[in-house]
Amino acid sequence: MPSAHEREPQTKISGVAVEYSPGHYRPGVGNPRLQSRMRLFSAALGWGHITLCHKGMFEESLTFPSYCISLSPSLYDLSGIPGKKCGIIILAAEELSNCRDIATMQLCANKLDKKDFFGKSDPFLVFYRSNEDGTFTICHKTEVIKNTLNPVWQPFTIPVRALCNGDYDRTVKVDVYDWDRDGSHDFIGEFTTSYRELSRGQNQFNVYEVLNPKKKGKKKKYINSGTVTLLSFKVESEYTFVDFIRGGTQLNFTVAIDFTASNGNPSQPTSLHYMSPYQMNAYAMALKAVGEIIQDYDSDKLFPAYGFGAKLPPDGKISHAFPLNGDSDQPNCVGIEGVLEAYFQSLRTVQLYGPTNFAPVINKVANCAAEITDGSQYFVLLMITDGVISDMVQTKEAVVNAALLPLSIIIVGVGPAEFDAMEELDGDEVRVSSRGRLAERDIVQFVPFRDYIDRSGNQVLSMARLAKDSPLYESRLIGKGEEDMQQMSRGLEIEPVTADSRTQGLQTWVVFQTPPQHALTGQVQSSRNVKKLSGV
Repeated sequence: MPSAHEREPQTKISGVAVEYSPGHYRPGVGNPRLQSRMRLFSAALGWGHITLCHKGMFEESLTFPSYCISLSPSLYDLSGIPGKKCGIIILAAEELSNCRDIATMQLCANKLDKKDFFGKSDPFLVFYRSNEDGTFTICHKTEVIKNTLNPVWQPFTIPVRALCNGDYDRTVKVDVYDWDRDGSHDFIGEFTTSYRELSRGQNQFNVYEVLNPKKKGKKKKYINSGTVTLLSFKVESEYTFVDFIRGGTQLNFTVAIDFTASNGNPSQPTSLHYMSPYQMNAYAMALKAVGEIIQDYDSDKLFPAYGFGAKLPPDGKISHAFPLNGDSDQPNCVGIEGVLEAYFQSLRTVQLYGPTNFAPVINKVANCAAEITDGSQYFVLLMITDGVISDMVQTKEAVVNAALLPLSIIIVGVGPAEFDAMEELDGDEVRVSSRGRLAERDIVQFVPFRDYIDRSGNQVLSMARLAKDSPLYESRLIGKGEEDMQQMSRGLEIEPVTADSRTQGLQTWVVFQTPPQHALTGQVQSSRNVKKLSGV
């Protein structure tokens, strides 16, 4: 069997729904046609993971749905060119262990072979996990260090499950390459190790000779092509969102509604707070649509509900965190219907005013979250607003401080206004900062509600799409909620009370065996239905 760096193009996947054209694939060069096709699958099908490889080199990493597939290898004939042998696809799967460990390591090399005519070498490492059938699957590639024979690579992090599937004695193969611009990277040599050996850290046993089998067979005096040394090795446990929920973590939801004058006079049909006897206004629609999603995650269905930016009776004092039910000691409302009832009652008693200050209500919920940092509770604040914000500086400060706590914030924007300020708080592109401090994690998710209602503004078009785009759907799977839990748990040094170890997954890979001179198109589809992780 050819070595991993000599094999035909292969694709490692965690699901099956692949269209692939090897004839359009150029080694070392990203193929727009292929990338566009695979991104289309990613956008249409949802979540999961796929990595495209060519001759052992990483090309593209994408996401798409996981499928439930058989662990026994299956063969699929490719068709596409009449009268031509198009090759086969071999589909195999291996059950993933429930290992939660994440390994961080750093390596360097010494006296590697010189491969470049006008320079030295541009070395990088490629790590392979051995499979149960004796083959190898690529699991990590380091960065390239230019023009040196003694590179020091940056530390990198990899799940132990990806490195060895939790089998500490399973072989880990490492290839050393010299990078070439045209993608025809030169093989310098290879060595093998295991997770158990690496976990011993820096010592004399973790200095590896880099051997090139061809050079060794040709040259009698050949010793090695350099050495690679492990500089550091650290292991941490990383728990998932589901682990925390199964371990007893309770989710607490708080609602905050914008009562500022920019929403318009509630007695006028043009107001976002207009109380029509025939249909719900924009705020009520947003609250009901999002609230019915999130209430299933709160076990007691008691929601603290606040308003901000209104003058309160009897003295007309402006408040930016007043309880909708009028009870400062017990601001809880029973279910989303209770929140709606309290909201409509507040519209009849308070005066819409301003300014639109977010910081007070964020700080109020953050103070509650600060009292419980043992992992037993996680707080989510849902803010519904028309998009005009007055205290951006103070809000950024509140968000940066809250990022250290078990708290996430969902901002739902209603109405036609521009939401530039909300996009700024949603730190997907640039992390929120205040006074030179960056937020420890991205805790704000902004959702423009107008994207989910019909043209008349009277009906939610797709509850499923709204659920998918809100962070609660992602946290139900493996997204923002899980990131928040993981980052928060690392920062506070907490773990789930009890981590249920029954959840396991499937690691699947597909090997494409095709005549390289032909342009082919093949499709594989699992025989079973898609299995999505349901609600917690």
